[in-house]
Amino acid sequence: MKQKIIITGGTGYIGSHTAVEFIMKGFNVVLVDDLSNSEVSVLDRIQEITGTKPLFEQIDLTDNNRTKSFFNTHKDASGVINFAALKAVGESVKKPIKYYHNNINILLNVLENMENQGIFNLIFSSSATVYGLPDVLPITEENQTKRPTSPYGNTKKVAEEIIEDLTKVSESLNAISLRYFNPIGAHDSLKIGEAPNGIPNNLMPFITQTAAGIRSELKIFGNDYDTPDGTAVRDYLHVVDLAKAHVLAFERLISNQSKSNFEVYNLGTGTGYSVLDVINSFEKTTGISLNYSYDKRRDGDVPQLYSNPNKAQTNLNWKALLTLDDMTLSSWKWEQNLRNGY
Repeated sequence: MKQKIIITGGTGYIGSHTAVEFIMKGFNVVLVDDLSNSEVSVLDRIQEITGTKPLFEQIDLTDNNRTKSFFNTHKDASGVINFAALKAVGESVKKPIKYYHNNINILLNVLENMENQGIFNLIFSSSATVYGLPDVLPITEENQTKRPTSPYGNTKKVAEEIIEDLTKVSESLNAISLRYFNPIGAHDSLKIGEAPNGIPNNLMPFITQTAAGIRSELKIFGNDYDTPDGTAVRDYLHVVDLAKAHVLAFERLISNQSKSNFEVYNLGTGTGYSVLDVINSFEKTTGISLNYSYDKRRDGDVPQLYSNPNKAQTNLNWKALLTLDDMTLSSWKWEQNLRNGY
């Protein structure tokens, strides 16, 4: 009998790619999302890729009554992958209450209802922002977490602390927090990819929308950082590589391989790329020259963040395989699909 997995935020960018990987591994996938930053048509695209349309419920998980009803329906689930959260760094600086209310309440409701229904395996979607302004690069899991530079980042740090506190008193709960660096790219089927509603908050859709003529120019936030070319450096990884890590992490939980009931892993390539590196890769793989200009630094951003992913390679048998050129080219092909009315 197939094991059931609940994926919150499951119609979003990372959630949809992760749903594909779980379905391809034989899991019975249930998605829940409020559709605030995604489209229900993603379900049909997942079906086109996998041959299976996942179950779906549209729910705002800050509503505990509806969350309770959902978990009661799916009490036979083996575990939860929790993606559901607001994630725009800049907006979180301007609207911190909105971010704390949404992201923390979702987690609390999910954890409470998991406990009530006897669901004991959790993968939490975290972020490298929990390291704040790092003292040492590359970042390992031994780096001390710090007060992040944005309320969004702090919701991830606080969420990890909540989960860790709960695992200390619950012998049954097993959790893994995956600290993402910067996922970009699209599925090679070109049926799912990053398609934010409204003005993008991340670099890659800004690049592709500029190339498509939707944006008149690309704004680069800061060219005076202490980096080789003055632009911010990040560890970009392909979203499909990232999605596969969730399957491996969940298999570690259900096979009781974890060394403790709360583990954390960095997910990145281990290589830092500047904003200009990403632009250069895009221009090389697509043959398109981008119109860009420099703007002031964005609140909440740090100069450099890149990982040491060795722990994930050792314990999860996971490694990011796709290159920066793979990421930028697939992003552009996906954007073209969107503009052709996909």
